[in-house]
Amino acid sequence: MTPTLIALHYWAGSGREYDVLRPLLPGANLLTPDLPGFGAQPVPPGFDYSVQAYADWIAAYIQQQQVTDFTLIGHSMSGKMALALAARQPEGLHQLVLLSPSPPAGEPMSETARAAALAAYGKPNEAEKTFREITRQPLSALVRDHVIADNLRSTETAWATWLLKGAREDISSLMPQLRVPCHLLVGAGDTSITPATQQRLTLPLLPTGTSFEVVPAAGHLLPLEAAAEVRQVLG
Repeated sequence: MTPTLIALHYWAGSGREYDVLRPLLPGANLLTPDLPGFGAQPVPPGFDYSVQAYADWIAAYIQQQQVTDFTLIGHSMSGKMALALAARQPEGLHQLVLLSPSPPAGEPMSETARAAALAAYGKPNEAEKTFREITRQPLSALVRDHVIADNLRSTETAWATWLLKGAREDISSLMPQLRVPCHLLVGAGDTSITPATQQRLTLPLLPTGTSFEVVPAAGHLLPLEAAAEVRQVLG
């Protein structure tokens, strides 16, 4: 049976962040949806942008795709959503891969940084600055343009609600319900959510035996900067 990988993107990104990984998985069924309010994905009526609402949407997407056996990959923002879904013990989930995830109890972001991120919405110069700040590996001009374009096509409500609510949500009480093997990867040069932060705030809440790997010379965008390392942890 062809393995299915459901790969979820970071805040202000889109599913195409996994385009570099795709050629490394020729035998896999790699599904990379845009999440509501990001990329090209419209927002369903009544959607409240909470972590659980996104988990509901992802669960519905999995059902629509008729997936029965899958690995779930969550990156940054969507790492928290993947954790929330995995805590429900969905049928068919056999592995959870977390790439620089948003910590379950909330991101340690200062109010100054939050205000700056809110003010950066829709500004091309800020999108380019963000790209430079969150990456450590040299990336192609095409990848750079995609990252900046994805930043700028995020909806303002999805952008702001994550910063004001989602990033602050505490789902740590759900973590004892995790029942699948977990793998945690973070870039050594990630200043958005540092390796030390992941070791302090995320790793202790994951199941015993969770693998933890710091990827040398990588920043926050692991699927783009360290696709080979991400491929390796997928088995």
